[in-house]
Amino acid sequence: MATLVLTAVGTLVGGPIGGALGALAGNAIDRALFTPKGATGARLGSLAVQSSSYGSDLPRLFGTMRLAGSVIWSTDLQESKTKSSGGKGQPSTTSYSYSASFAVALSARPILSVQRIWADGSLLRGSAGDWKGDVGAFRVHLGDEDQAIDPLIGAAQGLDTTPAHRGLAYVVFEQLQLADYGNRIPSLSFEVVADDGLVSLATIATNLSDGDIAGSGGPLLTGYAAGGDSLRGAIEALASALPVAFADGPDGVTLVDETAPPLAIAAAELGSAADGKTAPKVVLDRQAAGTLNAAIAISYYDPARDYQLGSQSARRDASARRAGAIDLAAAVDAATAKGLAEARLAREWAGRTTATVTLPWRRLDIGAGALLSLPGEDGIWRVTTRGFETMLATLTAQRLPDAGMATPVASAGAGVAETDLPAGPTTLALLDLPSFGDDLPTVPTLLIAAAGVSAGWRKAALMASLDGGTSWQSIGQTASAATLGTTLDVLPAGDAMLRDMVNQVDVLLLDAAMTLAGSDATEASATVNLALIGDELIQFAAAVQTAPKTFRLSGLLRGRRGTEWAMAEHVAGERFVLVDADTLRPWTLPTSAIGSTVRIAASGVGDATPAEASLVFQARALRPPAPVALAATPQADGSLLVGWTRRSRQGWAWLDDTDAPLAEESERYRLTAIRAGGTALSIDSVTPSTSVSADQLAAIGGSAPLSIEIVQIGTAAASLPPAALVLPGV
Repeated sequence: MATLVLTAVGTLVGGPIGGALGALAGNAIDRALFTPKGATGARLGSLAVQSSSYGSDLPRLFGTMRLAGSVIWSTDLQESKTKSSGGKGQPSTTSYSYSASFAVALSARPILSVQRIWADGSLLRGSAGDWKGDVGAFRVHLGDEDQAIDPLIGAAQGLDTTPAHRGLAYVVFEQLQLADYGNRIPSLSFEVVADDGLVSLATIATNLSDGDIAGSGGPLLTGYAAGGDSLRGAIEALASALPVAFADGPDGVTLVDETAPPLAIAAAELGSAADGKTAPKVVLDRQAAGTLNAAIAISYYDPARDYQLGSQSARRDASARRAGAIDLAAAVDAATAKGLAEARLAREWAGRTTATVTLPWRRLDIGAGALLSLPGEDGIWRVTTRGFETMLATLTAQRLPDAGMATPVASAGAGVAETDLPAGPTTLALLDLPSFGDDLPTVPTLLIAAAGVSAGWRKAALMASLDGGTSWQSIGQTASAATLGTTLDVLPAGDAMLRDMVNQVDVLLLDAAMTLAGSDATEASATVNLALIGDELIQFAAAVQTAPKTFRLSGLLRGRRGTEWAMAEHVAGERFVLVDADTLRPWTLPTSAIGSTVRIAASGVGDATPAEASLVFQARALRPPAPVALAATPQADGSLLVGWTRRSRQGWAWLDDTDAPLAEESERYRLTAIRAGGTALSIDSVTPSTSVSADQLAAIGGSAPLSIEIVQIGTAAASLPPAALVLPGV
């Protein structure tokens, strides 16, 4: 009797390969192809743990698979120190960041590409090759036989002593920023493409055996990582989970093509006798149903769920109550996994019937794995064992299930896959706004809003320049994505005293994930649905989506917080920023920066070049709003009595029967009067009125009209722009 190869394989749930890889002539081929028993292949879960120990097994990858890999080289952590100014009178801040450069081995077989990458379970690199985190450089070595030495490793180790790792696919990270990972190299996993499209079991077995295992077909897998410490272990791990069989022949081991026509056994050949004894024609043996599985569940890696473990099952309506389990350490889709479970269950129940036949010696060419049709018996039978004695061939065969099973419908289930959205370039907006609450700012503060064109945008690093771009300093990073956009039409001027029920404006938002919603609370709150259009602050009561990313705003409160001066300056295509403290990054500037140009640059993972924005900073939060209700009354003595109403940086909420608080150290105003061609006159006052004498009017000179501007002089700065009044006949 010939030795059975992989005899332990078929014992899991009733013989996936008929109890044997095939009966070979003696032990020679078994020893040539496989190491002694005890070797194991990759198991479910073993591909998710990144290793870096010496002697670690490196798998051969087939198809497309997600795996952790092994760190084969790394630098020490690299420390970077950044010092940023805190502004005049404020201490500077020194911050430290850490990065690492390292190489990770992926496959002992060449690959085609690396697609997505996860770090500590979060997406680091998207399928489009876009990075979600900060990486200085990234290189993929495909594992071909002519790949060059990696330049970073060569520079660190010396070109003469650095291997090129030919035949080994690996990747190299340069300066991966580690702040998001506790200042350590994160646990990485990679979606690797080793072959184009699905890969068959026959392809895997042939490749692993260097051609000693032949054949074609077999189940199609999305991906497989052939691990273990031997060829036998790698193939056995797959064969034990799949409904397949191998056969031996003159050219070695072959994967059985169960769609091929069976070998017909003639009735006259059955029951061949030896020594004058007649053997039975066919001896059938039927295994008890109670010993079989009523259900089989298969665990596998599901590509539709970012290669997380999936499970599918098949059940048979039978009296048996046993259940089997299959661990398939390969990637397949849900329908394929369910089909494998159903095929295995059908194979087990069909294979409960075995037939033993005795044939003449000339049938010794029939080997284990051969397909037979037996006279008087339904179905196709696969030979599991054969024996030769007294010039007779004795074959034992299992019945195979009927061919033509329909492809099952299966669902991968609800996954927890992270959405793979590209970060996209950064859009930047700089806001120099009036104060918002009753806690008045005491230092000049610029507000920075940023977002991307995709919901995948996160944050960006910020640099600032106060000298026209000659020098730059790091100021940290942006807040979370703000709601940004542009106007599609011109917002006409309105009345800052009443709700604008006539005018409306269409806004195109930056990203389809951004949205705007109306609110009834704008009457009672000065911050609900507060937005900046151009330089005017508005509040909107209604927001109706009219197209993708497009909203029509109406029910407007105009010129909020003293910005009525900007109502007449609107154009189409100007900026829109939803004012939300959680999405605005404040940056304190020195007092010397007031009146100068400030430049800000933002660099996110989706920016090929930094996004830049600039403005002339006026520190509007430190300035009281300009007075309102200006009036000028000529007096009998030729003088002009000018009065106005004071406003404050505080008290924006409605106040009953009381004036808004002063919010400055003292009450001071400056009136400036001028005529065309005349000389400007300035008068300071500590009350909200003053008189311009007849002599002063005459000293101004020039020709009518008379223009009057009034500012309130605050503790830090004066109103900007001033309140204006034009007197045509004066």
